[in-house]
Amino acid sequence: MSSNHINNHNRQRYSEMTSHHSSINNNDHVYQVGKLTSIALLVGTTSLALLGCQSSPAVSSPALSKSMIDFSTADSAQSQAQGRAFNASLTAKSERYQQLFYQEKYPNTDNQAKSHLLAAIRQHLATEHVSVAQANYQAVPFIDPDSIDAGSSSLLRTIIEAYAYKPDGDYDESDYDESDYDESDYDESDYDESDYDESDYEDRQTEAMAELAAVSAESNKCNDNEDDDAYEVCVVEDVNYDENGYSRSDYQSESYGEGNYDTDDYESDSAFSKLSKLNPKSMIEQYEAVQMAKQQPEDVEQGSQSATSTGVIGQMLSMFHRTPEQIAASNAYQYQNLTFNSVSQYKPKQRQLQSVYSYDYVTPTIASSIQIPLAFDFNHSKVAVDPSAIMPIVALVNPENTPLPNQMTSHTVSFGLPESITAQLPPAVLYDAAIAAIQSSMAELAPEHFSAVDIRSDAFAKEVGASRAVKVYFGSKQSGEMIGKTLKYMTKSLQDYVDANPQKYPDGAMLKTALAKVQLYNKGYQSADVGALLQLIEAIGPISFNQINYYYLDRSDRLLAKQQRVNIGGDLMGSTTSVLNQIRYDKRSFNKHALTPLLTESFGANAKAAIDGNAWMAEQRQQKDRLQTARDARYDYSGSSDDYNDDDYSSDYADGDSGYDAAEYDSADSQDDTDIEDDADNRVDDQ
Repeated sequence: MSSNHINNHNRQRYSEMTSHHSSINNNDHVYQVGKLTSIALLVGTTSLALLGCQSSPAVSSPALSKSMIDFSTADSAQSQAQGRAFNASLTAKSERYQQLFYQEKYPNTDNQAKSHLLAAIRQHLATEHVSVAQANYQAVPFIDPDSIDAGSSSLLRTIIEAYAYKPDGDYDESDYDESDYDESDYDESDYDESDYDESDYEDRQTEAMAELAAVSAESNKCNDNEDDDAYEVCVVEDVNYDENGYSRSDYQSESYGEGNYDTDDYESDSAFSKLSKLNPKSMIEQYEAVQMAKQQPEDVEQGSQSATSTGVIGQMLSMFHRTPEQIAASNAYQYQNLTFNSVSQYKPKQRQLQSVYSYDYVTPTIASSIQIPLAFDFNHSKVAVDPSAIMPIVALVNPENTPLPNQMTSHTVSFGLPESITAQLPPAVLYDAAIAAIQSSMAELAPEHFSAVDIRSDAFAKEVGASRAVKVYFGSKQSGEMIGKTLKYMTKSLQDYVDANPQKYPDGAMLKTALAKVQLYNKGYQSADVGALLQLIEAIGPISFNQINYYYLDRSDRLLAKQQRVNIGGDLMGSTTSVLNQIRYDKRSFNKHALTPLLTESFGANAKAAIDGNAWMAEQRQQKDRLQTARDARYDYSGSSDDYNDDDYSSDYADGDSGYDAAEYDSADSQDDTDIEDDADNRVDDQ
């Protein structure tokens, strides 16, 4: 029987069954029609609700039906064609999926910007180059006057003000009024001279003198102890007397007895006692009271009242907070005329960085400049600096031996790390670890932090001749993540160095033990946790910071310049200070800069050799040792201690003749000191 015959037979049978049922349920026809109508409406409503998320059946999609294999046919040619179509569809799907999520193979705009920048930084750090930098400053209100947050305090300031708030009914020193004191309350008749007996005063004074003599005798017993091997503790009761012969114990027993002092009275006056009384309800009430006080008209009386409502803390917060007028004055008179300049020369093979920094304030009537040459040499573990930068500090510590500027034989002083430190960890190894860690940490940052920017209207990009620019945003999250990753990468690099030199770092070595402990701590946190910690500090702390960097590249991904903007400020200060630093990496700007001659004079090939700061410090220590040796030698002379007698000195002093002539002592003692120091110098020289 063919399939067509079977289908016709089924349709005929279904028609007969339908006619039979319709004849039986003819009476319920109206009910069935209503029921079907309700079902149709329900299905239609549901279809409309699910119209955006329902999937079409396979037969309704011609493109999908072509890619699917029809297993109902046994045609091999058709099956092979469907198999090829199916494999092609799978390949297209996989490629599209990879384009969405695998940015290494199919980079998007942000990932491409990141790749260009990382290539430029690697090349930049591996190539010798020069740089010229200039930083300018500007202050702006922390909250824009047109912002919805204008007039609102930060959470930290709100908590401080609510905690320090003092209701008007609390006691304050200003509440004391001299008018409350009435002289009529004092009656001279209450004082009777008969109550005062002069004999009581004389008896009390006699007893006090006797007690003082007994204490002195007891003290002399301790001083007369000549047994050097014995250790005796002599405790003498501290008794202080006033001019009337009353001891401190009399006052304590009469006025400040143990029963009269209560620790609760002290705790109630302590500022920290309020911590135990803090609770959410009281804090909310105090917050509402503070805000209501701020909403009242600011007349003179109310202004003074609101200033004292939060006590000293509120006054300090108001003093730190800068007004818009103060910010405008700072920009006009300070920041507009202030610049921070520098020129630098970087030599990666020698691991050297030489710079001159200048802090300049220039106006039509005033010109001031502070210039400091500074150089780092990691291969030789040395740092060179201008003596004028350290001489003020040295003058505070050792004023007698600090040379004057005209006594310096060179423009720089060089200091080197002790061999005990460089033997454990060479600075060159630490430098390489830091450079590699910075590059690796930046490579792990998410691509969305790197953005390609349009530089067609960028004036600075036109000045340096850039072809593209990449913006990198470092907020608290990204900065903390960079710190965490850099620390971990540096620890790993140093650990690799220690493992590669087992003969230098055996088990128990200080550096090896320290690195093992740091590695242990590094396992307990992720780098993103450091960023979250900085975000928490920024959220509740009095400072808000972020950093925005623009890197300018040429067509070959060579770094031409950099522009860095750092914002520092907070609500407590009421302002944000922006530092805009522009750095150029071209020799033309370097050669014509005013600070370049000073850099060449300080660290160039023909520069004078730097003063050995380690030798100068060693000479100062030797001179101190010679002086100490001279002092010790003075006390080693025989008979110096026998010529002095406590009894003779006491008797002479009691008779009013001390036997001491300042002029004779000064001349004799100074001569002895000079002779002794000369002898000590001769001993050291002989040694």
